[in-house]
Amino acid sequence: MAQRIIDIDLVSNTHILSKQPDRLGWLIPSAPSLPKKKLWEQFEEQGYLWLKGLLDRQAVLDFRGQFFQVFSQANLIVPGSNPVDGVYTGEEDKGMAHRLVAEAVRWASYENLCLSAPIWKFYEEVFGEPVMLHKRKILRYTKVGDLSCTGAHYDLTYLRAGTDRVYTNWIPIGDIPVEMGGLVYLEGSHAWGLKMEAEFSALNTNLSPEEQISAYNRNMSETGWLTKDLPSLSERLDSRWLMADYEAGDVVFHSAYQIHASTENKDSRRRIRLSTDIRYQRISDQADARWNSDWAPTDGL
Repeated sequence: MAQRIIDIDLVSNTHILSKQPDRLGWLIPSAPSLPKKKLWEQFEEQGYLWLKGLLDRQAVLDFRGQFFQVFSQANLIVPGSNPVDGVYTGEEDKGMAHRLVAEAVRWASYENLCLSAPIWKFYEEVFGEPVMLHKRKILRYTKVGDLSCTGAHYDLTYLRAGTDRVYTNWIPIGDIPVEMGGLVYLEGSHAWGLKMEAEFSALNTNLSPEEQISAYNRNMSETGWLTKDLPSLSERLDSRWLMADYEAGDVVFHSAYQIHASTENKDSRRRIRLSTDIRYQRISDQADARWNSDWAPTDGL
């Protein structure tokens, strides 16, 4: 895939990512048509797997259109515009939007998207056994001008009461070029995430069982994030943040230890970024019971 010149600063929680080639690079895409064994080897080596066009593009765009059509009730998109574009009005009824997003994670159409056969069949072919989708599935929209970004973290921080063989699928719901933000991954960081979790486990030994599994215990930050300062982390680990021009139909698989974050939506057309992150695991492994309820923006997990 051709790499292009990015003419904006990538910003996360006020921190500007360096554009030096040893600090910023591109995510490596993979073709779903490759043998599953080869793809899984790539996943284990990289900590992530970006499968281009795994899902039906039109089906993803149809869901995006449905989402923003409903959310027009909260004054989220420009009246008369195409809901698929998701063009932000500049204001919203936040109370209604929170209520609607809590409903949207229970829509049959959303469940159908998350249970897309190419995803679960991929896992079942690799593992040779049935898999389960966690009920708690996160659906996020990010507006132009929203300065709050997801800080650097690895997902097991929030899933400690179950197996570490749990895998996240991040699905861009619509095209998400670099200018719209999306996820960035710290290259080679899954090994470091594993090391960090071992250190936290040692620190947590004397805590109560409830505190040991908490992402917000006394040994963690108040968010569970490693840091909001993405540039300093890449310097510390002498690594690069990897960005991507995601498209509707793409899916990114990443391990529970892979460090990732998000950047600001700076789209010149004021389109809203919409995405979901869902988690699969083997049915035979222990699941974190806290993920057996529907997600809500205020659920505290």
